[in-house]
Amino acid sequence: MELLLPILLGFLACLVGGLYLLGVFRQRRPGEPPLDKGLIPWLGHVLEFRRNTLKFLERMEKKHGDIFTVQLGGFYFTFVQDPFSFRCFVKESRDKLDFQKFAVHLVYRVFGYKAVEGEHNILHVSSNKHLKGEGLQELTQSFMSNLQNMMLHNIGSAAEDRTWKEDGLFRYSYNVVFRAGYLALFGNVPPKSEQSEEKAKERDRAESEALFHEFRKYDQLFPRLAYGVLPPMEKLAAERLKAYFWDVLSILKMKAKDNISGWVWDIQQGKEEMGIDMSMINRNMFMLLWVSQSNTGPSSFWLLLFLMKHPEAMKAVKEEVDKVLKESGQEVRPGGPMVNLTREMLLKTPILDSAVEETLRLTAAPLLTRAVIKDMTFKMADGREYLLRKGDRIAVFPFSSVHHDPEIHPEPHSFKYDRFLNPDGTKKTDFYKAGKRVKYYTMPWGSGVSMCPGRFFATNELKQFVFLMLVYFEFELKNPDVKIPEIDLSRYGFGTMQPVRDVQFRYRLRY
Repeated sequence: MELLLPILLGFLACLVGGLYLLGVFRQRRPGEPPLDKGLIPWLGHVLEFRRNTLKFLERMEKKHGDIFTVQLGGFYFTFVQDPFSFRCFVKESRDKLDFQKFAVHLVYRVFGYKAVEGEHNILHVSSNKHLKGEGLQELTQSFMSNLQNMMLHNIGSAAEDRTWKEDGLFRYSYNVVFRAGYLALFGNVPPKSEQSEEKAKERDRAESEALFHEFRKYDQLFPRLAYGVLPPMEKLAAERLKAYFWDVLSILKMKAKDNISGWVWDIQQGKEEMGIDMSMINRNMFMLLWVSQSNTGPSSFWLLLFLMKHPEAMKAVKEEVDKVLKESGQEVRPGGPMVNLTREMLLKTPILDSAVEETLRLTAAPLLTRAVIKDMTFKMADGREYLLRKGDRIAVFPFSSVHHDPEIHPEPHSFKYDRFLNPDGTKKTDFYKAGKRVKYYTMPWGSGVSMCPGRFFATNELKQFVFLMLVYFEFELKNPDVKIPEIDLSRYGFGTMQPVRDVQFRYRLRY
C-alpha cells in the first residue's frame, strides 16, 4: 500500500499535467477576449480551421464579435477582425508582439533551416538594396531577358510559329514565370561552358523545366507540411524533395553560374561572414526560392484569366500596353528586335496596376501572425482594451476582414479592373467603412515587419509577363464560357490561392 500511493500520486500528477497541456483548464479571465476552445482537447478548432479558414472565422465573428481567442492545435490564437484596429497589430513593438519567433519554427519545419539570431538584418539590408527603387532595375532587366528566353526562344524559327498551341493556363503561367524568376535570381549557365550562348540558353530552359517539375511536387505538399500533418509516405517524399533543392541550389553549384542576382549573392555572402554552416546556407537558398516564386506564378494565372473573362478589362489593359510601347519608340514586328521592357515603362501602367491589385485582392489570402512575447494590453481602435497572455498568438486574416468586406469594396466577389483607379486615372487609395477611411484596404503582401520584401519585384514579374503576352501573342480560352475555378481551400494563409482545376487556353504568336 505504501508503494501504491506514490505511484497513484505520480499518475495523478501526470494526468493533471497532460490535461493542462491539452488546454482543458484554461478559462477566460476578466478583460480577455471571448474564448472558444472547441470540443476536442488540444486540437480545438484546428480541423475546421484547416478545412475552410474563411468560413470558420466568419462563424466565430458572428458568434463572438470582432476579436476572439480560439484554440488551434495546442496554441491559442486571438483573431482581430476589425480593420481599424490593424494599426495596433502592425505598429506594436517587437518586445510585445514578434513575427520572428513564430516564423523561425515554421521555416525549420518546411525548409529545414535553423535561423541564427541577428541574421534577419542580412535579408533586410539586401532587400532594401536590390528589391526597391533604382536597385530593382538590374533584376527587372534580368527577369525580362530570362522571360524572353522562356516565351520567345522559337520566334521566327519556323512557319509553324503561327499555329495555335493548347495548354493549361495555370500550368503555363506558373511554369513560365517561375522559371524566368528562378534564373533571374540564381543565375544562368555560362556560355563558355556550353561553347555558345544559344546552347547555354537551351540548357537554362531544360534545367529550369526540371526544377519547376520538382518544385510543383513540393508546392502541393506545402500546406500539410506547414501544419505538420503529412502522412508517412508524403513526409518521406517531402524530405527527398528538400534534399534535392538543397543540392541543386547549393552555394557550390550557384557560384558556377553567371548573372547571380545581387539579392541572393549578398545574402549568402552575409551568412558566410557570420560563420553559418554551408549546409544551412544551402537550405536558406531553397527558402529564398520558395518565398520569391511560389506566389507570382499563381497570381499571373488569375490575372490572365480575369482579363480573358472580362473583355472590357482586356481591352483597357491592351490599349495601355500598346500606348506605353509606342511611347518608348518600340514596336513588335517580324524580324525586329526584342521588346526591351524597362522599369520606367512599368511605372506608366496605372490600369494594369489596378488590375493587378484587384487580382491580388480576390486571390491573396495570407494569415498574418505574431507571437505574444509578454502579457500585454491590446487596444482596439474604438478604445476597447483586451488582455493577451504571454505565449499566445495574435493574427489577422485580411482576406475576410478587408478584401471581401462589401462596405470597403462593393460587390467584393466581382473582378473590377478599375477598382483602384480614380476617375482621373490616378491610383485610388481612399476606401471607407462606416464613413471612416480605412488605411489597410488591401494587404496581399502582409504588413509591418512581416511585409514581403520582394513585393515590388513580384509585381514587376506579373506585369512583364502580361505585357509580353499581350504584345507578342494572341490568346483565348478554349471554352469562352468556362467558369472561373474554385480556389483550393487548403492554401488559405499561405499567400496567393491556387485553383482546384486548370483552365484550358490556346495561344499563338501574332506574326
